[in-house]
Amino acid sequence: MGKPTRVTNDIRALRFAAGEMTQAELADRVGLTRQTIIAIEQGRYSPSLEVAFKIARVFGVPLERAFGYPEEGS
Repeated sequence: MGKPTRVTNDIRALRFAAGEMTQAELADRVGLTRQTIIAIEQGRYSPSLEVAFKIARVFGVPLERAFGYPEEGS
């Protein structure tokens, strides 16, 4: 899947805060595969903006609570 992304995420923490939701459950809710969720969590893949919004909405949090991007020069 290429080089690691600079996009960070808190998906794993959000899943556990949501009653220990599994990667498969999250994948089903946003229309992805479990393998894609794993790659996103591990920072090996950046989701599209649409998918990022879907993931944030599953957890009822703002996009920037689920995903982050470092400031320039960081």
